Amino acid sequence: MARYYDVHPVNPQPRTIGQIGQIIRDGGLVAYPTDSGFALGAMLGNADGIDRIKRIRDLNDKHHFTLVVDEFAKLGQYVEMDNWVFRAVKAATPGSYTFILKATREVPKMMQHPKKRTVGVRIPDHPTTRALLAELDQPLLSSTLLLPGREEPPVDGWEVKELLDNQVEAVLDSGDVGVEPTTVVDLTGDEPRIARVGAGDPSPFEE
Repeated sequence: MARYYDVHPVNPQPRTIGQIGQIIRDGGLVAYPTDSGFALGAMLGNADGIDRIKRIRDLNDKHHFTLVVDEFAKLGQYVEMDNWVFRAVKAATPGSYTFILKATREVPKMMQHPKKRTVGVRIPDHPTTRALLAELDQPLLSSTLLLPGREEPPVDGWEVKELLDNQVEAVLDSGDVGVEPTTVVDLTGDEPRIARVGAGDPSPFEE
């Protein structure tokens, strides 16, 4: 049965965030709030976490998992960015975007697209997410909580607990989440490609 934690939406309690961080460090899978609905998060390199996310979301091997970080400066360790990509991503973060980029060797192969060697990266604009990332001091292996047959992630923490009660270790709720998934922008080619239109304004990446 998943443990349910409720924190303040603007100033999440450090003790509770610390408990969630320890669950993740111990190999657990958690549902947590972002500016684009709830997401599933696990420790970077957690192979069991990836398998569980795939089962929950009914994903195939071509799905792009996402590295979620709390600040732009930490991206360079995990993805390759030339000058125009660097400027484009920096201008759009933090925010409701997921960017597909070439992965560096720091990204476990299990997280990369099997043929393209790419990975998603994201810097959310949400106090609870950023507090959790600061607690962990490393990226979260993550995936939007889009369940099979649904077009949008759930927005209510108690609903998430009911849906995933036997599939995750914990649900972190702060009451305030976005209602749309991220806009996904593929930046691996010569020009940006919008892979999914969501909460983030796609116009900066369109011709």
